[in-house]
Amino acid sequence: MAYSEQEVFILSLGALGLGLYLLFKGGNWTIDGAIYVAQRFGISPLVIGFTIVAAGTSLPELIVSLNANLAGSPGIAIGNVIGSNIANILLVVGATSLFATLTVKPRAIARDTIGMIAATCLMIALMLHGTITQLTGGIMLTALVAYLLWQYHMASKGKIEAEEIEVPAYKNLASGFAVLVAGMVAIALGAEFLVRGATVSAEFIGVPEDVIGLSVIALGTSLPELSTCIIAAKKKQSDIVIGNILGSNFFNIMLIIGMTSLIKPIEQSAIAHQVITLDVWVMLGVTLLFSAIMFTYKKFNKVTGIIFVAGYTFYIGLIYALYLSADLANSDLAVIAQ
Repeated sequence: MAYSEQEVFILSLGALGLGLYLLFKGGNWTIDGAIYVAQRFGISPLVIGFTIVAAGTSLPELIVSLNANLAGSPGIAIGNVIGSNIANILLVVGATSLFATLTVKPRAIARDTIGMIAATCLMIALMLHGTITQLTGGIMLTALVAYLLWQYHMASKGKIEAEEIEVPAYKNLASGFAVLVAGMVAIALGAEFLVRGATVSAEFIGVPEDVIGLSVIALGTSLPELSTCIIAAKKKQSDIVIGNILGSNFFNIMLIIGMTSLIKPIEQSAIAHQVITLDVWVMLGVTLLFSAIMFTYKKFNKVTGIIFVAGYTFYIGLIYALYLSADLANSDLAVIAQ
C-alpha cells in the first residue's frame, strides 16, 4: 500500500512525538532503576551521584546523536548538542526561575562552571578546525573519565559536597532491574523514532537537519532536565538545579561528541555553515552570560526567567527566519539562472 506525501509527513510527525515521549519516560526509568540497583549492590551515593545521575539526563541526547551520526545525519548530532546546551540555560533555567528564585553559591560551583566553559570552547575549536576524528573522541572521553575520578576523589575527602540521592522505592531487585531495562529499551526505541521522524520531516519540508537538531530534537531531549529542575526548584533545592545544568552541558559535549566521533568521525563538510558561523557562538554567549550572572547577581528570579525564555523564543524564531531567507535567496538565484 503506497502512502501519499502528506500521509508520510503525518506519520513522520507521529514518530517524532512518540520518540520524544519514549525518551522522556525512558530517561526517568533508566535513572531510577540504575540508582536503585546500584544502591542495592552497595555502591556509594558518591559514585551514584557522579556517574548515574550526572550522565543520566544526557542519555537521551547521547543515543539520539549516535543514531543520527551512524545513519549519516551528523548535522542532527551536532545540532542536538548545541541546541540542548542553549535550551538548558535559556529555557530550562528561565522556565524554572518563573516557579522559584534560584540562589547560587559561587564558590561551590566554580570548578564545574570552569569545566562547562572549557568544554564549550573546546567544541568550538574542534568545529572550526575541521573533522572531529576518532582520536579526538577518545581523548574527550578519557578527559571526562579523569574529571569524574577527580570529582569523586575530592568529594570523598569532603572538599566537594555530594548531592543527596533520593533512592526510588521498588519491591525488590528484580523490579529495579525491570525498570532499568525498560528505560534503556524505551530510550533506544525513542531515539530511533525521533531520528527517523526528524529526518523524514526535514526532507519533506526542506528544513536542514541541523535546524531540526537545534530546535525540535534539542527541545525534546532537554525535557528530562526541565522536569527535574522544576521539581527541584519547588522543593527549594537550587543547588540541584544549577548543578544539573552545569553537569548536563559538560556531559553533552564531552560524552556525546566524544562517543559519537569515536564511533564515526564527524566531518565538518556535513555541518551547515550557519551552525559554525552563528549557533556555536550563541552557545558560547549564553554560557558566558549564565556564568556571569551566577558570579555577580548570584540568583535567577522571575525577571531573569522572563528574559531567558524570551531570548530562547527569539533564538528559535531567528534560526528558522534565517533558513527561510536563505531558502528564498536560493530560489531567486535559481530563477535568475534559468
